[in-house]
Amino acid sequence: MALFKKRPEGKPGEWYYCLKHGRVEEGPECRAADRLGPYGTRQEAGHAMETARERNEEWRTDPRWNDDVADGGDGDGGPKAG
Repeated sequence: MALFKKRPEGKPGEWYYCLKHGRVEEGPECRAADRLGPYGTRQEAGHAMETARERNEEWRTDPRWNDDVADGGDGDGGPKAG
């Protein structure tokens, strides 16, 4: 008997994208480390990877979060080599 085996809690109508299985789940079914969400609809969860790529690109090119743009450096947050 596993003492700490517990199904992830969720609510009907909450949708997740499982990274481990590559599928949309209602619930959730898999552990939090293996999923993205919750999303409001099955369709939104189905586009989770695309949404993540778009957000990553927005953050990567946002001058408020990009040290390369802000200081002209090499992106490591330290002073410019020279």
